[in-house]
This record gives sequence, C-alpha cells and structure tokens, in this order.
Amino acid sequence: MSTLLVVGLGLLGLALLTVGADQAVVGASRLATLLRVAPVIVGVVVIGLGTSAPEFVVSGTAAVRDNAGLALGNLVGSNILNVTLVLGVVAVVSPVIVRSSVPVREAPLMAAAVAVFGAFALVGLKFVAGLLLAVLSVGALALLVRLSRVRDGDPLPDEVAAFVSPGRPGRWWVEAARTVVGLAATLGGAQLLVANAVTLAHRWGVSDQVIGFTLVAFGTSLPELMTSVQAHRRGEGDLLVGNLLGSNIFNSLIGGAVVGLAAGRSTIAPFGFAAVTAMVFAAVLAWLLLWRGSRITRPEACVLLAAYACVLPLLISANP
Repeated sequence: MSTLLVVGLGLLGLALLTVGADQAVVGASRLATLLRVAPVIVGVVVIGLGTSAPEFVVSGTAAVRDNAGLALGNLVGSNILNVTLVLGVVAVVSPVIVRSSVPVREAPLMAAAVAVFGAFALVGLKFVAGLLLAVLSVGALALLVRLSRVRDGDPLPDEVAAFVSPGRPGRWWVEAARTVVGLAATLGGAQLLVANAVTLAHRWGVSDQVIGFTLVAFGTSLPELMTSVQAHRRGEGDLLVGNLLGSNIFNSLIGGAVVGLAAGRSTIAPFGFAAVTAMVFAAVLAWLLLWRGSRITRPEACVLLAAYACVLPLLISANP
C-alpha cells in the first residue's frame, strides 16, 4: 500500500472520528435535554464525555492491538493539548472570561485525576489498575455532579442551554439514533486512524509514542477544539473551560481504565517520565491560572502556547 493511500485512509478515519464524535455530542446533549436532565450536568458530564469519546476509542483500540505507546501517547498528548494549545488558541484571540464557580471548583479535580493517571502510566497499566481507575471514574462523575450545583444567577446553565438549542431537539428516537450513528462512526474512524497511524510511524521510523502524542492526539482533540471555538464565539467561557477540564478528567480516568482493562493479563509498558511530567505540569499550570483570576488573558494564553511549543520538542527528543 502506498504512503499516499495510507495518509488518505488515516485522514478518512480522522474525519469519521471528528464528525461522528460531534454528532454523538449533539445527539446525547439533545436527548438529555428532552429527558429533562439539568443543563449544568449536560454541560459538565454529557458534553465532556462526548468530546472525550475519540480518546477512549482510539486508545482502547490501540491497547487491544498491543500498541501501548500509541494508546498512552494519545491520552497524554490530548491532556497536554487541551489545557495548553486548545485553551491558548481561543484565549489569544480574546480573553476567556469565567463567571461560573463550576470550572474553578472543577480545576483541582482535573489536576488530581491527571496526576493519578500519570502515576499509573509511569509504573505500567495493568488490569487491576484499569479496575481501580474505573472505580475512580464513577467517583469522579458523582463528584462532578455535586460540583455542578450552582446558585441562582450562575451563567453556566444558560450557556449550556444556548449551546444545545440550535436546531431544536427532534423526537427522542431521532436524537438517540443520531447518538448511536455518531458513536458507530467514531468507532470506525478510530480503527482506520490507529491502523494507518501505526503504519506511518513504522515507515517514517518514529516511535508509536511520538505519533500518539502528536498527530493522533491532535486528531482526537479536534472535538474539544471545535466545541471550544464554538463556545468562545458565543461568549460561553464557562462552558468552554468546563468542557476542557472535564475532558482531561475523563481522558485520565475513563481513558486510563479502558486502556488498562483492554490490556487483559498483559501489562501496558511504563510511559516516559518526561511526557508524564509535562502532562502534570500542564494540568497544574491551567489550575493555577484559573485559581488566580476569573479569566484567561492574552498574556496567559501566550504562556500556555509557549508551554506547548517548549514541551513538544522535548517530548519528541525523549521518545525518538
């Protein structure tokens, strides 16, 4: 198979992954709205889970194929991308203003989830570790729901309602079908993306880890980027930040659980110290920026972008 065809199939997989995840998010959000789920829970849980679906599926697929480097590289790279490149890109255009208390309360949970996942990644993920991360995922979801309780006047519920409302929800079975078809496209796209990304890595002589935390991580982070740009254009900074933080929580706990459980009796090889340190550093940096103020300013956005620009070459050189 020619390299051009491999690239084409990989791009097709990426397109299916991105469009499928987007439709799954739209369908699940509208379905939750029809079922009268609280808007804040839709924003923090449903949309966050939906935009993280590509990471779960791609990393799980890679783990089943015994490609630990790609599986963990995708999760690590996506966690770094979300709170540096994605947040930095939207905030450098205009400041991201956070008025709701929910994202600020969510930030330390995100940093803790990333740190726990990083600790497991350093020693190697096993089936037992996957089970533990799955249990922690349930606890994190319950805690997120609790943290999502807002006082009267909090802007987040209105932002979520405005985000979900374009193209009013159809009948429940229409939105359920949209969600199922979107997830199916996500699964199919993940298969194509993983298979062809591995082929390219071998042909170009680079490690699976590098492909994982660069090209594949960028591809699986596209739903977060699309959601963030859309939310920022509407001035929905609370939804934007909450989605990125939630995505990192789900990537770390649910994504890590999927990889560990998919490994079965084998052990996912330990990931590089430099990459894990960079991931935890990015999470703590985002937490500190949110803790010290109610907005991400342009100078702070430049700091986030500079952090990614500095980290990426170091990661590539550490994982040739």
